[in-house]
Amino acid sequence: MTVLLHGIPNCDTVKKARTWLESNGVAYTFHDFKKQGVSDAMLRGWLEQVPLSVLLNRKGTTWRALSDADKARADDADGAIALMQANPSLIKRPVLQHGNKVSVGFAADQYAALFTA
Repeated sequence: MTVLLHGIPNCDTVKKARTWLESNGVAYTFHDFKKQGVSDAMLRGWLEQVPLSVLLNRKGTTWRALSDADKARADDADGAIALMQANPSLIKRPVLQHGNKVSVGFAADQYAALFTA
């Protein structure tokens, strides 16, 4: 089963997820969405499984730097998708695709449940 880990390599949470996967023998492919981009279809697919409130990182410096008008655009999926494509740092990291499941963020127990279920 293919495991895809999406994120930014220098993000501490992404580093923790990568370390967990490697130390538990889980082979994965890494997608740096800051360098490689993120497609509309990819974001829409993730949003079928996780709510926008989970996928959109409203706590980081990128969010705080947005104008009020841009922040207002994030209230609906189309506006949020456009913002996340233009500013991949707005995507909460990491995004893990394991089979047909999507998981956002990292917690060791969360990953353990995904790979032992």
